[in-house]
Amino acid sequence: MEQTRQVSTQATGSPRPVAVRETVCKTILNRGGISDYSLNCYTGCTHACAYCYARYVQRFHPHAEAWGEFVDVKVNAVETLTRQLRRAEPGAVFVSSACDGWQPLEAERRLTRRCCELLLERGFQVNVLTKSDLVLRDFDVFAGRQVQVGTTVTTLDDRLQALWEPQAAPIERRFQVIEEARRAGLSTSIMFGPLLPRLSDEQASIDAMLQRAAELKIDRIWVDALNARPRVWPSVAELLRRDLPRLCESYRRLLFDRTAREAYLAELGHRVRAAARRVRIVDRVSVCF
Repeated sequence: MEQTRQVSTQATGSPRPVAVRETVCKTILNRGGISDYSLNCYTGCTHACAYCYARYVQRFHPHAEAWGEFVDVKVNAVETLTRQLRRAEPGAVFVSSACDGWQPLEAERRLTRRCCELLLERGFQVNVLTKSDLVLRDFDVFAGRQVQVGTTVTTLDDRLQALWEPQAAPIERRFQVIEEARRAGLSTSIMFGPLLPRLSDEQASIDAMLQRAAELKIDRIWVDALNARPRVWPSVAELLRRDLPRLCESYRRLLFDRTAREAYLAELGHRVRAAARRVRIVDRVSVCF
C-alpha cells in the first residue's frame, strides 16, 4: 500500500519531462519468485524499453503518463527496510524486479544504494540486474560481500538498442560493468533477452552473445524470449508500426498463434543450446522459456 505525497516534473535523462511522485510504502522487501525476496525503491522506469514487462504494475498503480514518463519514489524505503529487517530471515534479494534500481533518478535519491547497504550488513545476498552503469558507483558497498552483479542485453546492435531501449546505457557500458565486477571479485550474471524475433534471435546473433559471455567468464547466463505480457504488445506493436512495419504481422503471429509460438520457442531453444555447446558454457546457460 502506498500513499502519494507530492508530484513534480523533473528532467531525469529522458528527452521528455518525467512526472516524479513521492510515495510512502508499507513494505519494501517482499517475497519473490526469482530470489527469496525482491526489492524495488521505485515504481516506473525512465529507461522506457519498448518490451518492458514491468508495465504490469500500471494495473495496480494507474498513471496518466505513458510508461517511461513517470517514476514513483518510495521516499521511506530505507526506514521501511530497517523495520522489516528486524524480523526477516536472511536470503537472496533480487534488485530490482519491477523497475531498474539504478535508473537515472537513483543518482540523486540513492535509495537503492542505501537499501543494499542495509541488506548486506544484515547478511543478505544481493542479486543485481540492471541496464545502467550507475551501479559502478556502488561497488564500494558490494566489495567483499555476497553480491552478484548482472546486466541485461537484448541485442549487440547499437542501432537496435537505441530503438528498443532508448534511455538505457549503451551495450558496451553494460559489458564494462561486468568486467569491473569481475575485477572487483564479484560474482557476475547476464540476461540475454528478450531476444527480438528476426532481429537478435538468429543463430549468428546468439553465437556472438554467448561468445562474449564466454570471453568475459560470466558466472550465470539466462536467455529469454519476447513475451506478450500485460501491456507489452501495444508498446511493441507501436514501435513496429513506426520503425519496422515489415515485422509487425510476424511478431503478432509468434506471440499470439499458439502453434507458431510453440514451434518458434522450440527452434529458438535449439539455437541457444547449440551456441552454448560451441563455446563450452552449457553448464552456465539457462533457457527461460
